[in-house]
Amino acid sequence: MIIRQETKYDHKEVFSVIESAFKDAEFADHTEQFLVERLRKSDAFIPELSMVAEINGQIVGHILLTKLKIKNDSNEFDSLALAPVSVLPEFQGKGIGGKLILESHKKAKELGYKSIVLLGHEKYYPRFGYKQADIYGIQLPFEVPKENCMVIELVKNGLKGVYGRVEYPKEFNE
Repeated sequence: MIIRQETKYDHKEVFSVIESAFKDAEFADHTEQFLVERLRKSDAFIPELSMVAEINGQIVGHILLTKLKIKNDSNEFDSLALAPVSVLPEFQGKGIGGKLILESHKKAKELGYKSIVLLGHEKYYPRFGYKQADIYGIQLPFEVPKENCMVIELVKNGLKGVYGRVEYPKEFNE
């Protein structure tokens, strides 16, 4: 398996991967593929953090990290949103999503980012180091169970002094 940066030639195949991955997902709105298309055109998009997993020339997975802000009354902090990570159903359960997550962490750290925020399954993401965001005083801008709102520090003390409300790029709300 190869994990590499997505190119413009991958967009159609990535759209299909995301659509298939979320087709039967219980906690999805089934429009994640359109979110990715909007984010690619936004100021929040970081090309190096849109990555694909490829097996024998076939794209079987995709992950996207985009810029976001964590704001309080006196400060704003740069962070990243992990949304979405997708693996074709027939390739799920083989560690591909995990490899995409770990590789995206590595690349984000290389680019100087200190943290990532996500809304996700409370039993899956902690194995990669994610913790409940409320431990750090970080809240999402909408009501969700606190165990599903998570963050990770990519560097030691990456969230030291960081607290407030997450501000997603506007494309998340379209």
